[in-house]
This record gives sequence, structure tokens and C-alpha cells, in this order.
Amino acid sequence: MTTPLIALSRQLLGFNTINPPGNEHACMAFLASHLEERGFEVSLLPFGENRTNLVARLPGDTQGAPLGFTGHLDTVPLGQQQWQYDPFGKDIVGGRLYGRGSSDMKAAIAAFIGACDAQRAAIRAGTGVTLWLTGGEETGCDGARALLESGLAGTAPGALIVGEPTANYPVIGHKGALWLRAETTGKTAHGAMPELGVNAIYLAADALQKIQHFSPGPDHPLMRHPTLNVGRIHGGLNINSVPDRAVFDVDIRTAPNLSHSDICQRLHHHIGEHIRLEAQVDLPAVLTDPQDPWIQAVFALCQPLHGTPLTPRIVPYFTDASLLLPALGNPPCIILGPGEPAMAHQTDEYCEVNKLEQAQSLYGEIIAGWMKDPMASSA
Repeated sequence: MTTPLIALSRQLLGFNTINPPGNEHACMAFLASHLEERGFEVSLLPFGENRTNLVARLPGDTQGAPLGFTGHLDTVPLGQQQWQYDPFGKDIVGGRLYGRGSSDMKAAIAAFIGACDAQRAAIRAGTGVTLWLTGGEETGCDGARALLESGLAGTAPGALIVGEPTANYPVIGHKGALWLRAETTGKTAHGAMPELGVNAIYLAADALQKIQHFSPGPDHPLMRHPTLNVGRIHGGLNINSVPDRAVFDVDIRTAPNLSHSDICQRLHHHIGEHIRLEAQVDLPAVLTDPQDPWIQAVFALCQPLHGTPLTPRIVPYFTDASLLLPALGNPPCIILGPGEPAMAHQTDEYCEVNKLEQAQSLYGEIIAGWMKDPMASSA
């Protein structure tokens, strides 16, 4: 039997929001109508052709900060491997809902919308909820950045839940991301007379040799060691010319104890001042105090779903919380979603149906607790 939760999840998966190009507008417009029918005040906020963010508010009758939820509707490409199951949400097999974005993270959005609907009376009697639904997260939080630049982020929440995939394990933070483009400049010449040119690929190769021995900085007690990876390289236009330009892209994942500007300065000095470095993505790490009362309350609600005692954890991927939290006053934040972390970006991505149902119930309990006494949860 198809429940409203499964139906909404499959409807969201049915929209092709692969980024690039994103094309989130149709999916956001559908959700805007769905939320308005349930009493939400909704704003659709375009940030490009067929690119849209959505802010929805279900106000309460009690003064105080609302509870916040956030999630993104864009997904990564399908990849080169053939999918066994339909990537747009038609297949439920063996208790798994298949589709691109099922774990990362459309099913979580369906779950917290369903939880808000189920808890509508409590929300109306309490301080309300606000949903920030974004596009463009997968390419560096483009939608969240546009949302904040528009000045339409809305009322700051007392706490924020990010529905990224954690298999319903409460996570208190994630690493920061610093994506750099390095460019080397040479001098072109005929490939038969290379002595007349300066080969930009050789300059890049020399820098890449050095970068393997560069450390972004010391370990963090919880996030452990920062990482560095060169993920892309390009140079030259044709085989019989000396290339006068080469670029390579560097992905650095950091912790709160590291300064991105300091990393850039040290890396620039390490690989050579003649190499141009430009930041493509600059997102700070996120970390909430595990002793925060609301975090402790969420851990207590999650504990029955897990066989061993919960401990503070972080995830290596970034989320829109990197940008939203500073703009919203840095409330306590938990990353909590039904998706399988290992299934994000994978061929035949799926979300376990039982975890999706657990997530809706769990979000509902968190909402009910907040509406009953938000100060007790967050003081």
C-alpha cells in the first residue's frame, strides 16, 4: 500500500533536477502548491533560468523562535553505469525506494514535510516551523548563496535540522570545503621546437608533485585530519603545440581549527608564487556543541533506533548549513536524514523505506518537543 509519505517521495524523485543544469523550478512549484494546501506561507525565489529556492513558513501562536528544516532538491548526474532500477522513483524493490536523490536527499524532504503536516496542530499552538528548500547545493551551495544574497532568508530559527543522509543517526557537524583552481601560464611554440616555448603542463606537473606533500593543517579532535585531493586537470589545445596554459582543481576538506585564507597562503608559497590560485568554493566547517540541550534531546529521541550508544559524529561532505547557519544567527544544528550515506551519488541509489518512515516519526517527535517547550530544548 502506498502511503502519503511514499507517494510524495516518489513524486519528488519523478522530477529531473540533475545538476547541472538543475532545473529545480518545476519541482519547487509543485512543492509550493503542496505546502500551501497545508497552510504554509510560501515564497518561490528564482536565482537563474529554471533555478528556484523555496522558503515556507507555518506560523505558530506562541512567541519564540521557530524550528527550522533545510534540504536541497537538485541531484548529481546519473553517471556512466547503467541503472538496474528507474532513476526517477518508479521502483520499490525489497523495501528500498530507488531513484536519483532518494538518499541525497528528496526522501528526507518528503519526511519532514509529512512530519510537519502530522504535527500541524502542535505547530500552530507553538512557535512555528520554517523550511528552507534550495537548488544548486551539489555544485557548491549556489542556491543557498543566492537565497541569502536576496535578503529573504526569513526569521532565524531556534534550531536547524539538515535532512542529508545519515541513516537516521544524529550528526553534529561536517567538514568545510575549500575548492581551488590552480593555473599555470607558459609560452606557446611549435611542438617541433619546444625549446622556444615554456610548457605550462610541465609547470603544473611540478606543482602537482609538490602538492602531494602539502598538509592543510593539524588534526581536529572530532573531525580528525583534513584532506586534499586533485580532482581535475586540463592543459593544452593540440598535440603539436607547446601549451601556454594548464589548470588543475584542488578539493580541500577542513575543520573549524583551520583558516581557509591561511591554507591558501601556505599552499601558494609551497607550490610556487608564479601559480595563480582562485577559490571556486569556500564553505566553513559546521560543528555544534554536543552538550547543547536540544542536541541532547534529539540524541535521546534517536537512541531507540540504534543498537549501540550514540556518540558525537561528523560527516565529511558539506551542506547548505555552511552558509545558512552564520546568516541565521548560528543556532544549534543537527544533520539527520533517512538516506544511506554510502548510497549518495551512487548508481541505483536507494533509501530504505523503513528508515524513511522512521525519519518522519522522528522528525514529528522533534517538532512536538520543540513546540511543547522550545526553551527547555535549546536553553
